[in-house]
Amino acid sequence: METEEPAKGKYFDGASARQHRVLVHRDHRHGSEVLVICPDTGPEIIWPVADLREVTDQARDEGIVLRQGQDGIARLILPHGPAEDIIRAIAPNLAKVKVSRSKFRQLFLWTGGAAASVVIIMVVILPSLANQLATMIPPDKEAALGRTALAQISTFLGGDEAEMTCESPNGSQALRKMTARIVGAAEVPYDLKVKVFDHEMINAFAVPGGQVVLFRGLIDAAQTPEEVAGVLGHEVGHVVNRDPTRLMLRSAGSVGILGMVFGDFAGGALALVLAEQLISAKYSQQAETGADVFAHERLAAAGLPANSFAQFFITLQQEHGDTAGFMSHLASHPDLQGRADAARAADAVGDGPFTPVLTQTEWRALQNICD
Repeated sequence: METEEPAKGKYFDGASARQHRVLVHRDHRHGSEVLVICPDTGPEIIWPVADLREVTDQARDEGIVLRQGQDGIARLILPHGPAEDIIRAIAPNLAKVKVSRSKFRQLFLWTGGAAASVVIIMVVILPSLANQLATMIPPDKEAALGRTALAQISTFLGGDEAEMTCESPNGSQALRKMTARIVGAAEVPYDLKVKVFDHEMINAFAVPGGQVVLFRGLIDAAQTPEEVAGVLGHEVGHVVNRDPTRLMLRSAGSVGILGMVFGDFAGGALALVLAEQLISAKYSQQAETGADVFAHERLAAAGLPANSFAQFFITLQQEHGDTAGFMSHLASHPDLQGRADAARAADAVGDGPFTPVLTQTEWRALQNICD
């Protein structure tokens, strides 16, 4: 970008999960147009423009993801906007996939013979193995796995955990009060930690080891604190059932197999995939139903209406339709109406009086926790 300002980007070398902040510009070297990647520390990295390939299945919401050549494991992420437009204009081979004719027949025969084995491993063996391993990991090791996962998720979202975590004296106290009311006497095998991330996504998720994250966008979308309490109960249900650990083990195994087949996942790229898996939380229908039932039971034990949880599903359905994409696993199954009906059926309060999970002052404090 000989005449343009250098573009800011993120670089993953593929050897580790570490993210490098870089500046990127165009240049001509030895008669060829190249992309010059300049990290904060270390030597510059040169990628010929003709070798640039777009990776279309990773971090697309964040920007264009590039690699060098067909088999490069390093990843460069440039934000949507002028930098991406320039790359698309100057790079002729972004979508090029090169398979030599001599290898095509061999690849065809090999993939045909291996396809059934891969399906059996991914659909039958890996889920079963993940379920068994999840019950064998000690809680302290599981908590360490969760801390690593949360750090990767923060990087995936464009920040670090400390920067994204919202805290205020009154808002944090309100969140602790809500958590204590929902958890009650339930047996949680970890030191449960609940926090709010400053992000507009309507989302909530749990990571291995007892950490739950609510997004600012979810709190903004809720009409009452009881709606948030229902979502929190759902996430605590995943924690108690160790669903995040099962999901992470299963996803890592699946990515490993896909890497053997397609040669596309390694190092930092693998970390990005696992982070996206945990955020979007594609749990099985059995796991989702189990977490919903746990939420219904905890709401009833706390003397709170499950109808508020149902209302939140209806709000999501009205605003986003039955399939809400990357919004959250709260909508990862198309039957939002069915989940709302189940919550209403489990409501133990009905139209009767109840003590709100938060006072109006506490609810406002939680709504403003990121201010």
